[in-house]
Amino acid sequence: MKQLKWAGLALGVTLLSGVAQAATITSARGVEFLVIDGTEVKFDSWAPQQSVELSDGTHQLVMRYEGEVKRGSKDVVFTSRPYVFDFNVDGRDATIDIDTRLSAQSQASSYFASGPQWQAEFESGEVIPLNATELKGDGFAAYADMEALVADYNRANGIIFDQGESKNLNDVLVEVDEEGKASIKGDALSQLKLWYTKASDQERKSFRRWIIDQE
Repeated sequence: MKQLKWAGLALGVTLLSGVAQAATITSARGVEFLVIDGTEVKFDSWAPQQSVELSDGTHQLVMRYEGEVKRGSKDVVFTSRPYVFDFNVDGRDATIDIDTRLSAQSQASSYFASGPQWQAEFESGEVIPLNATELKGDGFAAYADMEALVADYNRANGIIFDQGESKNLNDVLVEVDEEGKASIKGDALSQLKLWYTKASDQERKSFRRWIIDQE
């Protein structure tokens, strides 16, 4: 997987080296990039909006809302849980946002409790909804290590990053017929990737030792 480079919008965007086609993906005010394609996003400095350059293809974005809202007469910061979704980059610049403006803490709490609608808006004015899933952590400081949380989510859902793109191997390899019966399809290498993503750390170590013994 190519190493991703980020920069705050105010400082400009760093292009991915060696990528022929790419687009600039920007967060709206109050929206933050957290993890992209399994890697934590770090910017050189804070900016009200963040911008990343991504190659064409499907990328996994993890984002959250963190904005200033009113609680009575006081200004407070509301922070949502992180949300994960796939976004297909097709050469067009886009801005990621939620579908409403939030001004009060009670409004923000209600909005995210009932399921927010994330969306991408393109320069042409076209807006497409994004199918986002809330990431839920357990225990104290559940969101302190976002990369680990996302890795657990991807392992449970058979998601890998292959040749710079996010792929859900369950969608690629598992076929369900009209009667609801599931069957495995696809080539052997893809099947191995699927089961590897679902294995625990100990199972992966055992599998790697087994591979060495076979060579």
